Amino acid sequence: MLRKKWLFSLVLMITFVIGLVGASNVSAANGTLTVATSGTLYPTSYHDSKTKKLTGYDIEVIKAVAKKMHKKVIFKEYGVDGMLTAVKSGKADVAINDFAISPVRKKNYLMSVPIKHSFDSLIVRASDNSGIHKWADLKGKRSAGEAGTSYQRLAQQLGAKPVNYDNVTNDVYLRDVKSGKTDFIMNDYYLQKLALKAVPNNGLKIIPNMYFTTNEGSKGEGIIIGKSNKKLQKQVNAQLAKLKKSGSLSKMAKKYYGADVTKKPSAHISKKFTIQSNKYDGQ
Repeated sequence: MLRKKWLFSLVLMITFVIGLVGASNVSAANGTLTVATSGTLYPTSYHDSKTKKLTGYDIEVIKAVAKKMHKKVIFKEYGVDGMLTAVKSGKADVAINDFAISPVRKKNYLMSVPIKHSFDSLIVRASDNSGIHKWADLKGKRSAGEAGTSYQRLAQQLGAKPVNYDNVTNDVYLRDVKSGKTDFIMNDYYLQKLALKAVPNNGLKIIPNMYFTTNEGSKGEGIIIGKSNKKLQKQVNAQLAKLKKSGSLSKMAKKYYGADVTKKPSAHISKKFTIQSNKYDGQ
């Protein structure tokens, strides 16, 4: 009888220890926020040239959100496809990289409230506009971008030839337009403006009378969250609302963009495009 009681006590003790270990693992998981990003998109997500540390507007925003949620941030760097796959597979909780809150994307993921509003532009060679003076001139031109993005899809839709890159830094894109390897880059206006400023004597410019928007970017940019994680979406949105109310979000925007991109811009828009839908859920 004594032996049975001793064995029963031992089983209880082992169960208790295992329970503690399990609880510890759950606690560790709940105490972190795994974030997928590129680390190559200035000034959204990039590595500082001096410190080599990951920084940028989206990086600072998600760090501020995580801090208010009492979570430690773990960053993982991927290309666009990799970021989205990481969230879909559960390898990352969220993805940040100037992601537009598009109808296509919202079918596959949850998204936060907007953390940025903007419009789009074209970078071309300053000497001859890369032969582009109106939208019809894009036909046959070479468009530099990342495969599957809404910009490359639109460029192809307008008759351009996509030249795709895999998660390279801005200077590579700019160098290739200048050399004539490609002819133009479609992207967010603020990103393009700052990219040109960061690379002196680049021989490039933004076409001032061809600003545009698309059906996939008119709702602003936000944070991508796994489709089933509504609790996390609610938590992230609650903290973003606090950061916006306190003025912290605007302060971060001005630091990285030199403008308050949390507010909708008033620039004259030449054209609003409807990008033909497909099964891709990229940027």
